[in-house]
Amino acid sequence: MNKANNYAYIDGQNLYKSFNDLDWKLDYKKFRIYLKEKYKVKIAYIFMGFIEKNQSLYNFLEDRGYQLIYKNVTEVTIGKIKGNVDAELVLQAMIDYESYEKAVIVTSDGDFSCLVTYFDSNNKLECVISPQRDKCSKLLRKAAKSKMFYLDTVQSKLEYVKNKKEKHRRRTKP
Repeated sequence: MNKANNYAYIDGQNLYKSFNDLDWKLDYKKFRIYLKEKYKVKIAYIFMGFIEKNQSLYNFLEDRGYQLIYKNVTEVTIGKIKGNVDAELVLQAMIDYESYEKAVIVTSDGDFSCLVTYFDSNNKLECVISPQRDKCSKLLRKAAKSKMFYLDTVQSKLEYVKNKKEKHRRRTKP
């Protein structure tokens, strides 16, 4: 068996927003296992804004095997925060460049198309995984080419379900 030596760079803001729009929830524990088994991911970073009241969420993600990298957030209007993590993700991917075989990028954001193009042209791109097919940037899809994948294709493996009764009720709703 090949030793896991790929790294995942997960745009946490994009992942969170994408799943707010979908009718299913991502099971982060299953997702971490999926990344390890399918893509040989040794380290999985999640980049997200830091909000002190969300400490239990951060602990939850770390307990499931993710390494978190935070961006300080600012309140742009009352109740609306800004914490763009793009620069942190790109910087970490370049800091780690010699440490991993290939990168897995998890986002739908076209701002990462230049990073994806660079990785692909240097044989450092394993794949790009988009949380949402409908809202995935055309620039990102073009950059990733045949290495573009969507989480909806593995929903049955990665969906969070509280218990079997709830799963059955959800599938039999009229």
